[in-house]
Amino acid sequence: MTRRAPWLIAVCALACAPAAAGCADALNAPNASAAENDGVRVAFVPRPSPPPVGKHFSIDFVVCVDDVARSDARAQVDADMPAHRHGMNYRASVAPLPGSVYRAEGLMFHMPGRWRLLFDVELSGRTVRLAREIEVQ
Repeated sequence: MTRRAPWLIAVCALACAPAAAGCADALNAPNASAAENDGVRVAFVPRPSPPPVGKHFSIDFVVCVDDVARSDARAQVDADMPAHRHGMNYRASVAPLPGSVYRAEGLMFHMPGRWRLLFDVELSGRTVRLAREIEVQ
């Protein structure tokens, strides 16, 4: 049996943590997912979870920079199916909620398969696109 260096265990504890840890605390959801790009993280949870096929659903999400939730972000949420080269038939609206949480409403996955959630987040005059693929059944 090999001994692991203490620093290696510490690095694994950080690297192996759930993707949305820290940033997702405001969501109060143990099954939150995350998308990251260019120093920005969006932790999100569909409501209901998992999202249904052929019915409207919403997504609650938090925008974080350095694991600090930001309430000054402007965001748009969309989704597409890269394999089928089409998006949703509906446009979601985004509204702020208390506690630096945002809610996107009016989303609908009209067919099962691999969908890509797209978050366009504007912070401090720059826009970052974040994406996360999910399997919808």
